[in-house]
Amino acid sequence: MNSSRLKPVVAIDGPAGAGKSTVTRLLAQRLGYTRVDTGALYRSVAWLSWQRGIAPTDAEAVGAVASELSRPGALELREADDQTWVLLEGRELGPELRTQEIGSLASLVSQLQSVREGLLEMQRMLGRNGGVVLEGRDIGTVVFPDAEVKFFLTASVEVRAERRLDEILSRGKSAELGEVIHEVKERDRRDSERPVAPLRRAEDAVVIDSSRLSIEQVIEKMAAIVKSVEKSK
Repeated sequence: MNSSRLKPVVAIDGPAGAGKSTVTRLLAQRLGYTRVDTGALYRSVAWLSWQRGIAPTDAEAVGAVASELSRPGALELREADDQTWVLLEGRELGPELRTQEIGSLASLVSQLQSVREGLLEMQRMLGRNGGVVLEGRDIGTVVFPDAEVKFFLTASVEVRAERRLDEILSRGKSAELGEVIHEVKERDRRDSERPVAPLRRAEDAVVIDSSRLSIEQVIEKMAAIVKSVEKSK
């Protein structure tokens, strides 16, 4: 445990659609911790690259965007209306970052070493003092391997696809469950097989399968573990 922190760093990793964003937000609220939405950082890189007409496979150009956004004051995060808003180039972005298209682009750009390196120090700076909950794919393995509490939140492909479909339909868009299941499986494959920071569970992470658990049950489990670690400091 990092003795310089008064409160622990809580890392939540897991595949897309496992409920990490919702769980991270509610757990941070329950604990009185700060939520750091690292996914919003990668989505911001994807969105700005897309706005500039940069291909997600152009490692040099996309990496330059990530480095640009990691500079002090270039990007700001704030929590409001139960979601993360990003202030970027004078524009406040929220739902724009959570479209299916930007999510797919974010998955692609996050595979680039130039992007991972560009955002790594920013993530560490945001959480270095503890009392934070961070979500992502490699928080407990790469960003904060010394995190005092690590969770790997997962769910079955079918459950994750159903959640994703509900989200798409709630935005007034159309999609078929079979199509979304295929998308979820493909993203799992990309995230787990990519050569740079692949999705994997940290050896010391607590695995929580949310397939048959309510959000409240997941939060209760996690909060109890974090409180136990707090008491041991």
